[in-house]
Amino acid sequence: MAIRSSTWIRWVIGIALLLGCDRGLGAGDDYQQKVRPVLVAFCFDCHDDETQKGGVNLARFDSDRSLHRDPRLWETALRQIQERTMPPRNKKQPGPEEFHRLVDTLENLLDNPDPAWLPRDPGSKIPHRLSRNEYNNTVRDLLGVNLRPADRFPPDGGGGGGFDNNADTLFVPPVLMERYLGAAEDLLALAPRSALIQQDPVWYSPESWAARSNLRWFTRRAYRRPAPPDEIDRLLKLFLKARRDGADFEKAVKVAYKAVLVSPRFLLRIERDRVGEGPQPLDAWELASRLSYFLWSSMPDEALLDSASSGRLLSPMEWTAQVRRMLADPKARELAENFTGQWLGTKTLALTASPNLDRFPDYTVELRDAMVEEPVQMFAGILRENLSLLELIDSRHTYVNARLAKFYGLSIAGEGFQKVAFPDRRRGGVTGMAAVLTKTSYPLRTSPVLRGRWILEDLIGTPPPPPPPIVNTLPADDKVRDGRTLRQRLEEHRTKENCAACHSRLDPMGFALENFDPIGRWRDKIDGQDVDASGVLPGGEAVNGPEALKDALLRRKDLFVRHLTEKLMAYALGRGLEYYDYPVVKEITDTLARDDYRAETLVLAITRSLPFQYRRPTPATGVTGESSP
Repeated sequence: MAIRSSTWIRWVIGIALLLGCDRGLGAGDDYQQKVRPVLVAFCFDCHDDETQKGGVNLARFDSDRSLHRDPRLWETALRQIQERTMPPRNKKQPGPEEFHRLVDTLENLLDNPDPAWLPRDPGSKIPHRLSRNEYNNTVRDLLGVNLRPADRFPPDGGGGGGFDNNADTLFVPPVLMERYLGAAEDLLALAPRSALIQQDPVWYSPESWAARSNLRWFTRRAYRRPAPPDEIDRLLKLFLKARRDGADFEKAVKVAYKAVLVSPRFLLRIERDRVGEGPQPLDAWELASRLSYFLWSSMPDEALLDSASSGRLLSPMEWTAQVRRMLADPKARELAENFTGQWLGTKTLALTASPNLDRFPDYTVELRDAMVEEPVQMFAGILRENLSLLELIDSRHTYVNARLAKFYGLSIAGEGFQKVAFPDRRRGGVTGMAAVLTKTSYPLRTSPVLRGRWILEDLIGTPPPPPPPIVNTLPADDKVRDGRTLRQRLEEHRTKENCAACHSRLDPMGFALENFDPIGRWRDKIDGQDVDASGVLPGGEAVNGPEALKDALLRRKDLFVRHLTEKLMAYALGRGLEYYDYPVVKEITDTLARDDYRAETLVLAITRSLPFQYRRPTPATGVTGESSP
């Protein structure tokens, strides 16, 4: 009988490990001695170099240190082992001793890495083009104009971390440069004089002195740091030429300002390259820019620029004061809107959800827009009041306007969004928000699979593997057919070997939300039959309805907090996270746990972290940023 080469290799390795002949594989290495033998016996049939089921290859890891090349993979593997979803139920299972040794060893390796394994690396940071939203906000704050010209620019991409402010995907195609030129002209034509001219020429001073003074003032704000003298000289030449051509003082200044508005120093968030050993600290101007674009999606204001100019911003006490001041500012809504809408996937509800309007005539544009606004208002309120981030899982209040209040069966006075209390725990938190429930439904019916996947992937960061290439489709609606409900059909689907492993995790969480219809209304019956919102999570934990689901999620709050930290950190840095970022994530989540998961603590911890405050040194042979201030 032929033996697969991978099976033979696993057998040889397993015998060697059992006999203690593992010196070439890492003597004294916990992974080799306690983890790999169990994987060889129970996991490699599906997850070795050849098979890689679900895209997972565990055979590529060979030591304690190697686990930290992909800690997220091992966190997921550990969780599935703990929940007894891996190995699948129809496969050979490790005994109690093997199971506990495997779990305990993986937990220790992931929670207590040797510092030598993980470099102190703040990650890469290329010049960061202003996203469309950042451009609109920046020109608003710079020029006092609410024109929003970037709405006509080509759309931004979505890169690592899943956000449209990712530097790696913010390209500058030729068509965009044309739009920048046109926008600069339109903006300067509409900008009030007070936003353009700080110093008028007077009889005792030459015009060039006044022009130079205005250029220094304007570029300091536009470039988010003082412009180099040679840059001011070049801009002054444009002013003087315009004057010679007959332009008056203000129009000549605008000629120079147009050059500013199409300069890379304005359009890109550029940080100076540093050559050296180890992480290099950012200067106060660069930190001010990082902070303002994180919290406001816009340029630093005068208070933040003054703090950077004086160097006070480098003081921990001043940094904390500035973060708190900025979070209290109305512009902090930008963080809530841009982060929450993209993290939860509700920002694009108009594009991603299409409820059948014949069946759901209440789903109007006004209701949809109110649905999208609810999570934004909720996150903004948590930031503003420094509440626990766990309110996003379970809260007794939300923010609604009159239209959404009526939809939820609440009563408020007035039309605008306001904070209201729920009479029970059914709806509080993001799992009960209509935008989320609509996003995870089909036009005519709910989808326990989509809802369960959303919870696992977007809420607690434990995504299941992708579905197999061919899956049987379910009916488009939730009518009872052949005496079987949609739920019964799903349960039949879950009995199939290729589907059970994933659906045992997905479906119970989705079933718990079945009291919410495809647009998020509460219901007690489906096609005349009582709603069955019960399920059993992996490991045997029973849930029944949205309140029990939230209890289960709160028992997994560490997963939620870690995932939220990862997402907000990726948004703050404008890049996806790498393996060397995860020790920082763990430090932040530990800090959050000690402070009752307060929102301000998360923001402060991210902005004080190594990846936020430092940049990777640039090799002397290569330049990726700006070589001088």
